[in-house]
Amino acid sequence: MKFQAKVNVSLKEGVLDPQGQTIGNALLDLGFENILKVKTGKIFTLEIEAETESDATRAASEAASRLLANPVIEQFKVEVVL
Repeated sequence: MKFQAKVNVSLKEGVLDPQGQTIGNALLDLGFENILKVKTGKIFTLEIEAETESDATRAASEAASRLLANPVIEQFKVEVVL
């Protein structure tokens, strides 16, 4: 079966996000005073051939932990759908 996995990678709490701060400042300059904080991240979409959803989730999680995310400063969340 083919599954689609979305891997959302974001910085861990406490890690500085200068890109997010820059975007936040630019939004403030554009008049978006109600946006208090911006955090940046990455989303990867993977097409996975696997027998079960559990196998697809395991494959996506392994890919994220070994390559897509830096475990020292980043965290990730995997969502798998048919």
